[in-house]
Amino acid sequence: MGGIKKGLNKKSIITALILILVYIILYYMIKTRVINPYKSQILIIIGINIILAASLNLILGFTGQLTLGHAGFMSIGGYTAAMMTLKFHLPFAAALLAGGLFAALISYLFGLPILRLKGDYLAISTLGFGEIIRVIIVNLDFIGGPRGLAGIPKKTTFTWVYVITVLTVIIIYNLIKSTYGRAMISVREDEIASEAMGINTTKYKIIAFVIGGFFAGIAGGLYAHLIMFLDPKTFGFLKSMDILIYVVFGGMGSISGSILSASILTYLPEVLRSFSDLRMIIYSILIIVLMLFRPEGLMGSKELSLNTFRKLSNTGSLKRGGKK
Repeated sequence: MGGIKKGLNKKSIITALILILVYIILYYMIKTRVINPYKSQILIIIGINIILAASLNLILGFTGQLTLGHAGFMSIGGYTAAMMTLKFHLPFAAALLAGGLFAALISYLFGLPILRLKGDYLAISTLGFGEIIRVIIVNLDFIGGPRGLAGIPKKTTFTWVYVITVLTVIIIYNLIKSTYGRAMISVREDEIASEAMGINTTKYKIIAFVIGGFFAGIAGGLYAHLIMFLDPKTFGFLKSMDILIYVVFGGMGSISGSILSASILTYLPEVLRSFSDLRMIIYSILIIVLMLFRPEGLMGSKELSLNTFRKLSNTGSLKRGGKK
């Protein structure tokens, strides 16, 4: 047991040092304009999309519940956090927390009745939820209504997004490795068998839904204070589909896959921007090709870790040794 704990502590320290080193390098490059403001904003958006993808992966990839309204939770968090700073002048951290908690509350209230549904019925219900939220926002004049909410202070920085992204990934990863996470995975694999073993499947589906909604709300708050303007049209069905694509592209059941896919699919349209009207066609074709040749996604259900890179390096060494 002592050896296992020592190994875990060593891995945790190495991981923490790598994360700190990555942050220092990126922060220095942004401050010295090696990474220009345009590219630094893309980095920030990548971080926000990683939070959205990881939070949806908890619901879809690990608990097996197809939801098509994740952008609804993002909009709730975004508008709540924006109102907290704009009208009530709360500190940014408190505003983000308020946005996340309100999104979690709504996801709990919404999840209680609809998570008893399964398959297509659940997907249609969540799709309807996303549209209901958008229509409500459009009809609330005190948050801008169809005009949108302007004048939001710019509070989101690279540091805020980096720290919150890392915390999100760590929390969701550790949740998956816990007894709660194993119960969620059992629900995904076979809901009837899980119920027969005494697992309260509705309870674990709601837990995943609430935690996913909380982090989507946090991502919405970061987005609102980056763009400084919220348009209800931004949080429609297409935004929910974008987040779903991140999860499927990276691999359902892989947090590493969500990180990779959100990074690639956020940056790819910017790389293709010079192709003007053709860029979205090229982007779509690339996604279709990947899904045809690797339907399980980039990572499948696997995770990248220090052991993965160690095994790869050992395999390379053995091959080179064999050649000799």
